[in-house]
Amino acid sequence: MCTDDFLTPDNLVGCRYRLVQKQRYPHIAATTAAIQRKQRHASAAQSVFDLLPLKPQLGDNRHFLRIDLDKEKSAQLRFFDTLEAIAAGAHIITHAVLETLEPQVNSAYQQKMRVEVAALVRRKDGSYYPVVISHHRVARPDPTSKVKVVATKRLGLGNSAWAHYRLKNHAIDSFRLAMADRALTDMGLSCHRGGLIGQDSTLVFLLNTDFFQQGLDRALAIPTPTRPHRVRECAGCRFWHQCEAELIAADDLSLFLSGDLARKYQKRGINTVEELIRADQGEDSVLAYAWRTGIEVLKRDTLTDRNSIAQFDVEIDIDVEAYLDQGAYLWGTYDGNHYRCFSLWEQVGTEAEGHNFAQFWQWLCTQRAEAQAAGKSFGVFCYSAHGENHWLKFSAKRFYGVVPGVPHPQEIQEFISSSQWIDVFAYVKKYLAGSHGLGLKQVAPIAGFQWREQGVDGEESMNLYRQAIGMDIGMDSAVAPQQAKEMLLSYNGDDCKATRAVRHWLAQGAPGVPLLSQVEQVVAQL
Repeated sequence: MCTDDFLTPDNLVGCRYRLVQKQRYPHIAATTAAIQRKQRHASAAQSVFDLLPLKPQLGDNRHFLRIDLDKEKSAQLRFFDTLEAIAAGAHIITHAVLETLEPQVNSAYQQKMRVEVAALVRRKDGSYYPVVISHHRVARPDPTSKVKVVATKRLGLGNSAWAHYRLKNHAIDSFRLAMADRALTDMGLSCHRGGLIGQDSTLVFLLNTDFFQQGLDRALAIPTPTRPHRVRECAGCRFWHQCEAELIAADDLSLFLSGDLARKYQKRGINTVEELIRADQGEDSVLAYAWRTGIEVLKRDTLTDRNSIAQFDVEIDIDVEAYLDQGAYLWGTYDGNHYRCFSLWEQVGTEAEGHNFAQFWQWLCTQRAEAQAAGKSFGVFCYSAHGENHWLKFSAKRFYGVVPGVPHPQEIQEFISSSQWIDVFAYVKKYLAGSHGLGLKQVAPIAGFQWREQGVDGEESMNLYRQAIGMDIGMDSAVAPQQAKEMLLSYNGDDCKATRAVRHWLAQGAPGVPLLSQVEQVVAQL
């Protein structure tokens, strides 16, 4: 594939067909969600730039030059500005752009690569290393593992030190560092190191970029797709309507099974939904038929044993809202009559978050104690416990001994391991099969529940949280803080109520849902 466009790290992750569609439909603008995502990332990046040193600090006794490139300029112009800043011997160059000096010639691409990095940092020997800002948590404390780190405020000034962390690799971060190192190598300026900043803006993890080159080569060797294939990211892509039309015309299997789920069949010559229906592939063939005929959920014969759905005298459904991986700001509860929330309308990660969590936990323990004192059974439910388990354990670990009322982590572990903590999603997976997935937003409407706030999901909730605490993301459609709070509370409360609706509906035998075995007989006769 030979074009005038530069290959960027974003082109190598997720859908590879975007590059084709971008060249085919250059007039299609980015979606609102994509713009908001970019603005969130820019806001997070600004907190890093604010920490970078501007001058030598007391005791440094050295010349120091920081050059901030104009981020509003095009990438092409910033590339030339980057070269000039390097020639000036700048110790830190922010908003830098690097390009390979020669086209990359291989089976997949014959074009130049371009990569934007948060900063380039100069070493004493005159070489540079790139620093990228990730949108993920890139490391967690781990006493059994060590990695080199440097404080963000000491980049270009201080020496690195060992710290006990375990790194988590994300493909996009690896590709950025590998591409940047490759470009610096072409210029004779690479030290084969790179810096990675995650959601903790105060710390830079230093990595050996040689480790990422093989992965980059493998990604570059993958041929550019000649037709679309539905993946998870398609739902928010600006080119989805164009791709969807192509997929429907071809009856492409990825319309039903996205990503690698479809590829395993396509490798066996099953390329369309109709072919899968007739291929006698067990449940997948049955669900393909259900998808084709508009049946969203099927129930298994095992659901006839309704007593297997846990029921208690006192039942509480909960749902947590968190901002990225930085902290939980809202714990919602519903007891069947009243929605009660424990909310924090300020930045997470402070002791205020700990106090909010302590209030939630103390209230929950009080409900349990009162039920036990009255001789009543007690149970707490959530939908897909992974998130709640994480924030229960992480909040206790982060604030125990710091904030009064926060439980010991062992107390949390005992609770989530007990019979009083029930994951409704585990029941759903056991008793139902879904042709469109089995998430709460897919199952609850079939159980008769509807959300009052339409269009609010996990990503939109992050925008609302930013608006609720007054973080301006520059969107014309941004709502007022009070309205954003009300929308979040409505969304969270309905998640709690939807969880209750689903489990009660299951306990009634999921009325109105056809049996999987009955549909299986229909498919067998095709």
